[in-house]
Amino acid sequence: DRLLESPEAEDLRTLHALRRDLIALRRGIAPSRDVVLGLMREPESVAAITDDTRLFLRDCYDHVIRTVDQIDTFRELCASLMDLYLSTISNRTNDVMKVLTIIATVFIPLSFLTGLYGMNFDTDFPLNMPELKSPYGYPALVAVMAGIALAFLAYFKKKDWF
Repeated sequence: DRLLESPEAEDLRTLHALRRDLIALRRGIAPSRDVVLGLMREPESVAAITDDTRLFLRDCYDHVIRTVDQIDTFRELCASLMDLYLSTISNRTNDVMKVLTIIATVFIPLSFLTGLYGMNFDTDFPLNMPELKSPYGYPALVAVMAGIALAFLAYFKKKDWF
């Protein structure tokens, strides 16, 4: 549950260490299976193996097989938990990117208009911006910029982005 709620880098390190330990444990136990199986199959070559010993070896073989299977299951579980961790981190990153995209989409047109109207214009030249001479030019620009910002925010709200 902690991986879903608040995953941390330490969790991933712990999972990697656990998986590495499981691999080392499997490497140590897996050869035991072959040794026990060899003793079970060739009792004639070893005179000390009685019927009771064969029964014990069969039991040991079953335990080794079960242990190797459990180790494999735990390794798969570790891999699944690592995938869950990476998926959770990816979802968080996507949420952050969505917020940054909304902020950038709202402010880029406003920055463009601010930059455009921030340039020096010759107000005496007739082809320049006529609204520069108007007493309502500045309030009109602020209203247009607010309208653009509100329109983008309404669009994002309609799309259920926030």
